[in-house]
Amino acid sequence: MTVQDIRAFNRFYTNVIGALDYSRHLYAPFTLTESRVLYELAHSPRTDAADLRTELSLDAGYLSRILNKFEEDGLIERTASRRDPRRRRVTLTVRGRETAALLAERADESVGALLATVPAAERPRLAEAMRTVRDLLSEGRPPRREDVLLREPGPGDLGWIVQRNAALYTAEYGWNADYEGLVARIVADFAEDHDPHLERVWIAELDGRPVGCVMCVRDEAPATARLRLLLVEPDARGLGIGDRLVTAVVDFAREVGYRDLVLWTNDILSSARHIYQRHGFVLLAEKPHRSFGKDLVGQDWRLDLHGTRE
Repeated sequence: MTVQDIRAFNRFYTNVIGALDYSRHLYAPFTLTESRVLYELAHSPRTDAADLRTELSLDAGYLSRILNKFEEDGLIERTASRRDPRRRRVTLTVRGRETAALLAERADESVGALLATVPAAERPRLAEAMRTVRDLLSEGRPPRREDVLLREPGPGDLGWIVQRNAALYTAEYGWNADYEGLVARIVADFAEDHDPHLERVWIAELDGRPVGCVMCVRDEAPATARLRLLLVEPDARGLGIGDRLVTAVVDFAREVGYRDLVLWTNDILSSARHIYQRHGFVLLAEKPHRSFGKDLVGQDWRLDLHGTRE
């Protein structure tokens, strides 16, 4: 393969997906770069300008002009981070989220129309070819935090949550099939009956595969949400995925009006417990119990969403 081969493929592919025409229809009235910034903000609930600059390899002045435009148009808000006052936290407004959702819908429709031209029997081959290109060009490069995408679940992802919870907790803690049954019931309840305005699932994706998940569902107590099924694959740990997933739940719960966020865990899950503590969760109670084939100590944690804010 030569440089010219790759350049020829690039010209072909950008023409097929209409990349050179995006600014005139798909992402109008935004440029492709502006649309990408909106996308990153929509999928990273707690982001600052420095993070965006690093993730997108953008010139600081160029990014500043984009953010100024977004702020003037009422798409974003910029506030000082409580963790580091030198940094400016960037979040989408309601209008900004609606705009990002519209652009995502247009992109999905465009890709769906392109995929419709490929016979169903050939689509697995196309997907495998795309994975091969991605794998070969990223070979030898360790994964980075900015490579991780938080997204809504797609077909099969809820089943993946059940399968990976069962497999990981068996491998790491020796839990039996009772835990798989519990996870299956939680996921089934969400799939069959949930309010999309008040309940949500996030999937963390790295290199095209799911590597983490978390759920936010309504609790029995009034104005209370429950965080459930936080999981990060072993080979994806160390990238801050667990923290990002919990951040997504906290921000969502606060945004839609919950007063409290609660969770139940076990004391042996020390890594997850440390994440909860960093976000301000307070331990309410502990109780020994026999579950999943093991003697465990269950813990109830609570976060006051009005009393803690980044």
